[in-house]
Parts: sequence; C-alpha cells; structure tokens
Amino acid sequence: MSTFWVVIRLAKRQRGACLNCKLTAILLLAVALACAPKEPQPQVLRATLDNGLRVVIVPNRIAPVATTMVNYLVGSNEAPPGFPGTAHAQEHMMFRGNPGLSANQLAAITAAMGGRFDADTQQAVTQYFFTVPSADLQVALHIEAIRMRGVLDREKLWTQERGAIEQEVGRDLSDPEFVFYTKLLADMFKGTPYAHSPLGTDASFDRTTGARLKKFYDTWYAPNNAILVVVGDVDPQKTLGEIKKRFGSIPKKQLPPRAPIKLSPVTPETISLNTDQPMGMVMVAFRLPGYDSPDYAASKVLADVLGSQRYNLYGLAAGGKALAADFALDTLPQAGLGYAVAAFPQGGNAQALLTEVKAVLAETVKNGVLADLVAAAKKQAKAEGEFQKNSVSGLAMAWSQALAVEGRQSPEDDVKAIDQVTPADVDRVARQYLDLDKAVVGILTPEVSGKPVVHKGFGGPESFQMQPTKQVTLPEWATSALQRLAIPPSTVHPAVSTLPNGIKLIVQPESVSDTVGVYGHIKNQPDLQVPPGQEGVDRVLDQLFSYGTATLDRLAFQKALDDIAAQAAAGNSFELKVLSEHFERGVQLLAENELHPALPEEAFKIVRTQVAAAVAGRLQSPDYLASRALKAALYPENDPTLRQPTPASVSALTLADVRDYFGKVFRPDLTTIVVIGKVTPEQAQKAIAMYFGHWQATGPTPDTLLPPVPPNGPSTVAVPDASRVQDKVTLAQTLGLTRGNPDYYALVLGNHVLGGGFYATRLYQQLREETGLVYYVGVTVEANQTRAAYAIDYGCNPGNVAKAQGIVVRNLAAMQTQPVAADELHQAKAMLLREIPLSESSLTSIAQGLLSRSILDLPLDEPTLAAQHYMAMTADQVKAAFAKWVRPPDLVQVTQGPTPQ
Repeated sequence: MSTFWVVIRLAKRQRGACLNCKLTAILLLAVALACAPKEPQPQVLRATLDNGLRVVIVPNRIAPVATTMVNYLVGSNEAPPGFPGTAHAQEHMMFRGNPGLSANQLAAITAAMGGRFDADTQQAVTQYFFTVPSADLQVALHIEAIRMRGVLDREKLWTQERGAIEQEVGRDLSDPEFVFYTKLLADMFKGTPYAHSPLGTDASFDRTTGARLKKFYDTWYAPNNAILVVVGDVDPQKTLGEIKKRFGSIPKKQLPPRAPIKLSPVTPETISLNTDQPMGMVMVAFRLPGYDSPDYAASKVLADVLGSQRYNLYGLAAGGKALAADFALDTLPQAGLGYAVAAFPQGGNAQALLTEVKAVLAETVKNGVLADLVAAAKKQAKAEGEFQKNSVSGLAMAWSQALAVEGRQSPEDDVKAIDQVTPADVDRVARQYLDLDKAVVGILTPEVSGKPVVHKGFGGPESFQMQPTKQVTLPEWATSALQRLAIPPSTVHPAVSTLPNGIKLIVQPESVSDTVGVYGHIKNQPDLQVPPGQEGVDRVLDQLFSYGTATLDRLAFQKALDDIAAQAAAGNSFELKVLSEHFERGVQLLAENELHPALPEEAFKIVRTQVAAAVAGRLQSPDYLASRALKAALYPENDPTLRQPTPASVSALTLADVRDYFGKVFRPDLTTIVVIGKVTPEQAQKAIAMYFGHWQATGPTPDTLLPPVPPNGPSTVAVPDASRVQDKVTLAQTLGLTRGNPDYYALVLGNHVLGGGFYATRLYQQLREETGLVYYVGVTVEANQTRAAYAIDYGCNPGNVAKAQGIVVRNLAAMQTQPVAADELHQAKAMLLREIPLSESSLTSIAQGLLSRSILDLPLDEPTLAAQHYMAMTADQVKAAFAKWVRPPDLVQVTQGPTPQ
C-alpha cells in the first residue's frame, strides 16, 4: 500500500563509509543495432589462492562496468566485550588511509572512477565494494589489495573519524524503528553477540583507541578470512591473473576461535516507544531459523506467504482494519527474526489491531497455509534468481550474501532449497516458530512534537576558518588510468516509436536474463489537476488500484500475477517485472489494472477512511511539517504546491469524483512506456499495442507544468521532533533557470567539486574529514521545464548546525568568486563522465533514465550531450554560473529535531 511508511529497513541499517550513487543513461540508433544478439554469458570462475583468499568472478555484460566486493568474515559478532561497534569503527577507518595510500589519495581515486563505493558492517561480515568502469578494474583491485595488507589506524585519524561515526549513531538513533530494532535484538538474543547491533554506541567509541582498532584489524583482516567477488564486463582469466598478482603475496593469518552463539529461550516482552511518523505501528516478532538451519528455506517460504497480498495479514489493510500490513524476515547465520507488522492511524486503537494481527498468526499455526500460496512463493523465488542478473552491483551483492553471509556455494543454492519445500514443511515451521507465547511485541505510537518556529532571515553563521582543498598527488599506478578524460560510448540504443493513440514507446533489448521490465509514466501534476475541494482524490485513486480490475477482483488479480511470478503496480507511474516467457500475459494484466481498475464502492469507502486517517497524522508529523515549511519558504503564498489534503477534503470525496479524476488525468497522449529486457522491439510493440492501443484520450490536454516562481527570500525554520537526537538540516533556494539552460551543467559540475566524491570534495573534507561535524552531506540541483531548486542536506548535532552552515555558505561564496583549481575541475569531470557507464549497469537504472528524460522532454542521448558540455567547460564558466544563479544570502534553512543551539 502506498501509505505504508513502514519499509522494513530494520535489518542491515548499519552503514559504513559514505555513499554517493547517481544514475543516468541514453538514445536510439537503429533497430538492427538494438536487436543485435549478444555473446553468451561466460561461466562463473572460482579459485582459492595459496593464501586462502577465495575468489569468485561472475561475468555480466549489461555495460562496460565491474563491481568488486571484498567480504571479510568478521563483523560485530567478533567485537570485544564492551566495544560493540569495533567492527563498524574499523570499517570507517579503512577509508582513513593505509600504508602506501592516504585517505585523500583513496578519495581522489574513487571520485575519478565515478564515486560509486561504499561499505557496510553486519553481524558476521564487513563488506567493501566498488562499482567502476571495467577499464578501471585494475585500479579498484589495487586499492583493495593495499587495504588488505595493512591499515594506519593512527590515534589522530581515529579522533577525527570518531566525530563522523558518532553523527551516524545520532542519525540512526533518531529513527524510532531502529531504536526498536536494537531493543528487539537485546530481547531476542540476550547473552549472545547478536544482542547488539553492529552500529555501536557513543560511549563505546569514546573508549575506543586507534591501537584497539589496529589490533582488531591485525587479528581478523586476512586473505584466508575473506571472499572477493567480482561481477561485470570482465575477462575472467585475465581478472584472476590480476587478482593473483595483487593479492597472492599477502600472508595468511592464524585466526582465533569465534565466540559461540548460545541461544536462550525468548522471554516475551512488549516494547512501547513513541514515533515521529504519521502512523503508528504494531509488530509481533518471532525468533526464526538461521541460514545454517535446515528449516531456513521453509521459513523463507512461510515469510513470503504471510506477506502475500492474498494472505489474511494483508487482508487487514484491504478490509480496513489496518492502514497497512506486511511480514518481513531478517535472517542471521544462526538465527532469524520474523516480523508481522501493521499500521494504525494517529489516535487509533493499537491494542485492537494487535489482537487482529495475533489472530491471523494463530490461525496460521492452527490451520496451516494454502498450498497455492506456497507454490506462488516458490515460483517467485525462481524468478528472483533471474531478476538478480539485471544489475551488476546487485548480482555482486547476491553472490556475496550467498557466500559470505549464508555460507552457500552460490545464490542458486537457496532457490534449489526453496524448490524442495512442501506445504507440510511450511506448516511444521509455522507451528514450531510462530509461538505467540514467545513473541516480542512492539507498539510505536505517533506523537505530536510541536509547531515549526519561523524566523525571517538566514541567520548569522559562526565564524569558521575554511582551509583550502588539498591538492592530491595520485600514486603512479593510478595516475595513467585516471588522468584520461573521454566521452564514454553508451551501450543504450533504444528503438523509439509512437502509437496511434499518442503513447511514446521506448524499447531497449537486453539479454543478461530471461526477464522483461515495463516502466510507464503519465505526465500529471495533482497540484494543478485536482479540482478545488477534492484535495486527496489522487491518493485515494492510487490506493484503489490494488483492488483489482474490471474483470478480476483483488484476490483473483493477485493470483493471476502469482501464476506467472510477476510483480506489477499501477498508477500514474506503473511497472511490471516478469519472466520473458510470460511477457505478453504480464502486459495484459498490467494494462487491465492500469486502464480498467475495479474501483469498487466498498473498497472506495475503506480507502477513503484510511486516507483521511493517514492525512490527519501526516499533517502533524515532523517530516511533513519540515517538508511543508521548506515549500512555504521557497514558494509564493498561493503556489499550487502548497495545496494539501485534509481529513475533511478526503472524507467529502465520492466515488464519482475518483472516476472523474481518473478519466481526465490518465491519458495515452501523456504516457511514455519503456520496455527493457529479453524482448525485441517488434514483440514489445505488438504487446503494448494489443493491450494499451485501444486507450483513447478525451477532452483538452491538461497543463502539467507548474508555473515559474520568483526568487525566494531568506528564512530559518525549526521543526521540533522529539524522536530525533540529531538535527536534519536542509539549506535550499529557488533558481531562476530551467533544465534546458546550459548553465545547469555548470552548476552540476560545480556541485561535483563541492560534494559527491567523499574526502576528495570540499564539503566532505571540511564537514566530515577535518571537523567530524556531519556523517553525510548531499548537494543537489533539481530542475525541470519551469522550475529549479538548489539544496544542501546534512545531519549534525544541534550545537553544530551553525558551524556547518557557515562552512557551506563560505564554500558557495568561494565558488562565485574564485575559479576552481585545475585538479578539482578535472576530478569533477572524470566523476561525471564515468557516471555514464555506471548509470547503465542495471536494467532498472537504464529504464528509469530513459523514462526521466522523456518526462523532462530531453533527448534520450542527453547523458552523452551532457558529457560534451562537461568536457568543454572551463573553471570560469563554473564560477560565472554560481555567481549568476546561486544566492547564499537568500538560503532557506529548515531543521528537524532538537532546537539548534
């Protein structure tokens, strides 16, 4: 359900060094080129080096891109007593320098390779990954070999990094769902290493020293305690040779014994917390089998059945007893957690909903599950095995998960195990593990934190000495590879056509998997198209799509999707993921749902009540108040974006209002459909024309573009949020340009000098590396055909808001008055140019890029055109663009959390 804010993000919330993933893609040449068959995928290559390093190389030809993942088989389980975040802290310190590679060199190299890198710490593994152009694979491998040989872990470096990691702790502890997760771990796994999250605590980090971290690294970071996974457009034998050259001489180590996981019986408990979210949540959690259990596969099927839209748990939402409901699984090597979750409105009866959830679970234990739902879960597992191949980095993640976390030989092992599961297995596991007498219950109750406090003017940033950005000398082995600047050739050459009814069809054949994806969007703007007094009608319509079609009710429609292991969603943005053998049937079902939704009267009454209740909570939630405060500060008083649904406007809606809105807004002449995967343009056009071709537009074409806005003035807004310990800060302003203005590219290039490259860029150096004021900082310029906005986002302690603001403002002023240095400009260009192939390394990102450019009325080969702009751009052009469009004194500051000090 679209209103369900509870994305089960509790598992693996721990993130390490920073992330900067950006996406882009490209255009048509000829159908013949688009349809050209690709070479068969080479086989997976496996090897174990003499020092114990396990290597798996998985070819994937989506794009000339490769992902490396080094999986060290050490995590929070191995943290010393009293220091739960040790593994996480060491993960951070791997970006603070190694013998022969300084932190600034590492940052400069990774930025020049496209800036797509990250790390994460889990209970049993710490992972480091790069996604780079295939031509830069040797550089990525060289980096990881250096980092496996040694780490600096100097006390001074740890003192600097401690500030950043404590900001990360503050961010996660500002999330009530994460706080609940930490309490749940403590209850479920008391007395074991699983009892604490890998994140760590401020108290433990304050006691941690560089020497302690170095000891941890020296103990556990070894080739015989690691698995290296390489996925992408690579030559397996040549890559293995490079790995042997770089990693082969690293000595193995004698590994100490690991702490055993001795599980005690679960003591039932109720955890009650307040939340800043617009809805409340009840959760019933159980300890389930771990990856090492023969019952794991059956528990996975059970979780999928419980989470099915055809099951009674989801039926609580469909029947109006909950705002949303789902079931999720979080599995660890020797135990797992299963969560039944349901959402209730602010002021709703949590206990009554909890009783309903428990009744569904008790019925499951008593009566078992339907064999048909077990079969559907098994089909979906097989399909997911194919869908995994549609992303280079996603496939690397899947292999790393299988090998390093689950202890399998390949991702296929789980699929095979699930295929052997019977309904009797699932029933047995349900009876054994879904014991309500041993469940931990969570209740998160929405709280009102207070009204925003508005001050005119941007305020006076603290005085803070800004050091010039360090010029970095790259090591010789990286220089030659990264000094080149060239426009990379795109591998995306779609076939484009327009159907007689106005649908724009874009087809990109790909053969990396036996799947097809369909992504569609109807140009619309509810702020302009919703009739006065009917605010919220678009939300009601959006939720009604899940109730089936004119010929198939909710359950029958979902069964039809399950029968072909397809996933589909309708609305003004719609999509389908389906196996290629079922492509035509999938398109038929998607079109029926998109063009002929059931919109039943009883469902309408339920959804109207749900949306009205959700809106009531939303209007008081800090997230919404912060978002609205930002809009109110940026846009004129009567701007369409300031329209908002209310409980009264939603409750007054009729089904006729919904049908009328659907008829006027959903039009083929404003629709773009992208089809990508194992399909030819002819097959795609035939299917889309067959099932979408009869769709006709009626009435005048609506205006879907918001009017231009004048420049905003400065203001400062503080939105109280009692759940947060850290302030979420946004600095933003409107810009006078549009997406078609050439200066847009100058601002984007300048933003890659300011941010996006971790320690290689100005704001990361000054806000994180040198001062530890923030964990993450994002710099964006967003523009469409009529409007543009510039924004900088970060999180920091309340006492540091003004300090961070001062650094940001001075950097913006410097961009307006001083040309960026030649090395900074070169690095920013290299990052943007390499982002082109990286953006084409998954079928979803390719499709979304094509769809986005169509919506913005841009050429489909716009990334290549953008690259030409970047190649020719000078430092003076960047300075001129920032001086013309960016107005630091007019920034709006919105904080969410404790009052800034």
